[in-house]
Amino acid sequence: MATYLMFGHYSSEGIKGISAKRTDKAAAVLRRLGGEMKAGYALLGDVDLVLVVDLPDNEAAMRASVELGKLTGIGFSTAPAITVKEFDRLFAK
Repeated sequence: MATYLMFGHYSSEGIKGISAKRTDKAAAVLRRLGGEMKAGYALLGDVDLVLVVDLPDNEAAMRASVELGKLTGIGFSTAPAITVKEFDRLFAK
């Protein structure tokens, strides 16, 4: 399982649909793709929303980005992430 950060930008339609029910539907999409939402944060600034998700691979991450966009009206850009501890290990040699 790999960790991904999904950065969301609300459209005007996306803002209208904000609800706990929609969040539950989004989590169900991730589960169907073999993943899990670990955390989600609403933000101020250039990015409106960030989700921390675990997904099996890049293909699942791409599907999640598109499917969540269709479901929510939120445009997502998705990036793989590793912990700083893993990053340090990569360069310890």
